[in-house]
Amino acid sequence: MNKPGLKPSQFAHISLPVEGMTCATCAGRIERQLAKVEGVSSAVVNLAAETADVEFDPAQLDGAVIARTIEKTGFSVPELNLDFAIEGMTCASCVSRIEKAVAKLDGVSKVTVNLADETAHVSAPAGALSAVDVIRAVEKAGYSATVIENAQAFGSQEDERAARRLRRDRLNLVGSAILTLPLIAQMVWMLAGISTYEIPGAVQLALASVVQFFFGARFYSPAWKALKAGSGNMDLLVVLGTMAAWSLSTWRVVAGFEGDLYFEASATVLTLILLGRFLESRAKRGTTGAIRALMKLRPETANVLADDGVEVEVPAASVVRGNVVVVRPGERIAVDGDIAKGETSVDESLLTGESLPVLKSVGDRVVGGSINGEGLIHLEATTVGGESTLSGIIRMIQGAQASKAPVQKLVDQIAAVFVPVVVVIALATWATWWLMGGGWEVGLINAVTVLVIACPCALGLATPTAIMVGTGSAASHGILIKDAEALELAHEVDTVVLDKTGTLTEGRPKVVEIIAVDIEENDLLRLVASAQTGSEHPLARAFIEDAKQKNIQTQAPDTFKALAGRGIEAMVDGFEIIVGSRRLMLEKGVDLSAYENAAQNFEESGNGVMWAAQKTTEQSSGAYKLIGLIAVGDQPKATAPEALALLKDQGIRAVMLTGDNERTAHAIATRLGLAPEDVIAEVLPEDKASVIEKLKSEGHTVAMVGDGVNDAPALAAADVGMAMGTGTDVAMHTAQVTLMRGAPELVADAISISSATVRKIRQNLFWAFFYNLIALPLAAMGLLSPVIAGAAMALSSVSVVTNSLLLKKWKGGA
Repeated sequence: MNKPGLKPSQFAHISLPVEGMTCATCAGRIERQLAKVEGVSSAVVNLAAETADVEFDPAQLDGAVIARTIEKTGFSVPELNLDFAIEGMTCASCVSRIEKAVAKLDGVSKVTVNLADETAHVSAPAGALSAVDVIRAVEKAGYSATVIENAQAFGSQEDERAARRLRRDRLNLVGSAILTLPLIAQMVWMLAGISTYEIPGAVQLALASVVQFFFGARFYSPAWKALKAGSGNMDLLVVLGTMAAWSLSTWRVVAGFEGDLYFEASATVLTLILLGRFLESRAKRGTTGAIRALMKLRPETANVLADDGVEVEVPAASVVRGNVVVVRPGERIAVDGDIAKGETSVDESLLTGESLPVLKSVGDRVVGGSINGEGLIHLEATTVGGESTLSGIIRMIQGAQASKAPVQKLVDQIAAVFVPVVVVIALATWATWWLMGGGWEVGLINAVTVLVIACPCALGLATPTAIMVGTGSAASHGILIKDAEALELAHEVDTVVLDKTGTLTEGRPKVVEIIAVDIEENDLLRLVASAQTGSEHPLARAFIEDAKQKNIQTQAPDTFKALAGRGIEAMVDGFEIIVGSRRLMLEKGVDLSAYENAAQNFEESGNGVMWAAQKTTEQSSGAYKLIGLIAVGDQPKATAPEALALLKDQGIRAVMLTGDNERTAHAIATRLGLAPEDVIAEVLPEDKASVIEKLKSEGHTVAMVGDGVNDAPALAAADVGMAMGTGTDVAMHTAQVTLMRGAPELVADAISISSATVRKIRQNLFWAFFYNLIALPLAAMGLLSPVIAGAAMALSSVSVVTNSLLLKKWKGGA
């Protein structure tokens, strides 16, 4: 199909991958939908190749609009995520300029630039954008960009580069300080009346020129690139200010005029700014300490058993799934795996925050990066390389540190206009002093002070440095935060909803008592355990484990069907069995009246009751007959009452959510210290999200804590979803926060680190705004000298980063 009205020279072409198509009808539906979009010239969807080739007018739409159109049709376009290392950024204005330049590219759906770690993250529909396009856009904005192909390898390389930059900055600082010292000494001696000797102007010019153009050379290139791009940055302010002071003084020396020289001002300002940059770089390295510590956890080599039983030392990265790895006492474990032989204790503190070693035996999982204790173990590798737990943790922290908190949007808007506004204020200062009779030279020095003292750096570093340190500190305590938005929002939580099983309880229920009806007790357990062999539910494991302990043989059911939130139905030995809740029995018309009192006693003791009924195949059209009930107990976690008390101390309401009946739920709640009104019982899995939505509609900011597949919708519906790291992958992928240990007290800690981080962000932003609000008027009024202005500007950035680093002192325990 083709649309009239567009010239071929106007067309742009894009080929997007499309997922979800199953037949020619799907392809036709996408083509018809795209044909309706204004600006599309032609669209051809290839079912076999699963692509959509579109020609369009780039003046009217871009690849992102086309991708959204396809998605509205009911299909999906995979998203391409690219990460870049950016060189040349110096302040928040640089961040804003790069983001604007990249955002203009066709197809870009999201771009985030982080000043603190000097990276950019770009998202676009696959096929709509190339890395080359982004790199060219960044270069046109006055910076350079390189693709980060392996984030972990890049992190290690970047750490080495940062160390080299730090050494280079130290040398520049020392050289600049040596040449500036005579100029400062002369000024101090003269002010103190110790000496009236003045260094000849030509010597001052020589000293200041080396500082200005050699040691200060790093400021000129970024400033020039910013000017070429029609924008400004902190380097431009520094260059304008110091060049003005140096030029005025040089003119006086060359022309032979008598009067004050300001070489000490230009040289000292540059030296102080170099000092600030050095201290800032050193402090910024501290914000990525958590990442560096994690990257050092993985050993370089692993001892793998060959087929003939001989140990072979190989690079850890070359271990593949199924290899048997030998780990000796005291060694660091190279890969994730299941113990196949031996038992030991494992120190997982750097991964989970758990201070005590964890006992491990055959069948238990161990995580790469942890330290083996006193036992020799053989483990079968399960997840290796980029799929390992350690790699996932590093990726999640890097993702969180690269993301932006919502408050950063305001900062970016201010930074975008900051430099032009400061230049206008400086020009106005110069003109005002000159016109009011103060003299153009005095006005110029005051304008220099305005240029030098303005500091967009503090604004740009205020939020990202706090987020980087906050997420790193959280990770060291076993709390993984997926993005900055979750970190910022968690401190507003006033209601925490906790799923009972596996979150507040151990999640390992055990059979407490069995009551058989017209059947032998062992036969009842055999039927129920056999029926449950197709289920992954914790209760199913309880029945199967009890049967094993009693040496009762079980078998796989002939048929199996899970009934969400109610139980299961299965065919075992020619018998149709249903096992589940009272609700299921009532639905099937099973008479429970004779055993209601016994069930009530179990429930009031905090045990769950599972009922069982059967009918034979010959009676398939008849009613189910009760064959027994089984009481199952799940112990509360030892730290659960304390965890709930911590939330209460923070002024947060804790709510227990469970599918158990009211009596069982309230009995457990009493043991946990929860009030009756803080229990929501008899909730089907599909209704958990509705409970969250109801609480949100009442004006609460809600966090949901769970560990199972059926918790995922509720985790997604909550303002902040928190998943237990001991739970399912689905829950952890859905949640914004993962608690690496199955410890409920980490919920209060997650909210605590969020509050601490937000406080630091607010303190940093207050300081950055307050500093400029006070400093600029004082400079314009001539109450500050350029030297003091340079020192203040240098210290403002350092103070913000240093304040963020104080988050490293945060301790768990709320």
